[in-house]
Amino acid sequence: MCKGSGAGTAVPKVFIDNERTRVTEWRFAARGDNTGWHRHEYDYVVVPVQDGFLELTDPDGKMTRAELKTGVPYFKNLGVEHDVVNGNDFEFAFMEVEFKDSAAGGA
Repeated sequence: MCKGSGAGTAVPKVFIDNERTRVTEWRFAARGDNTGWHRHEYDYVVVPVQDGFLELTDPDGKMTRAELKTGVPYFKNLGVEHDVVNGNDFEFAFMEVEFKDSAAGGA
């Protein structure tokens, strides 16, 4: 995923990790489970595997509640810093696809 300063309670499972791409499933078992604070080293796409909410806290402490829909992806540029928290009363998961070429300015 990225460089982090602390371990969270969400569970990552890496499916692909090669010189160009990393694909990781992030699974949050319960409300409040989190990724831990981290900074993304690569451009990335998140693809939710179900409908739900994530709570994202930025470096200034601002929290944003994001609604995610099954199969509807979103893209972010490298450099994003945040902690991601399950905002649901049920298990939640998403797939994260990182583009390692982006760190070197590749296409």
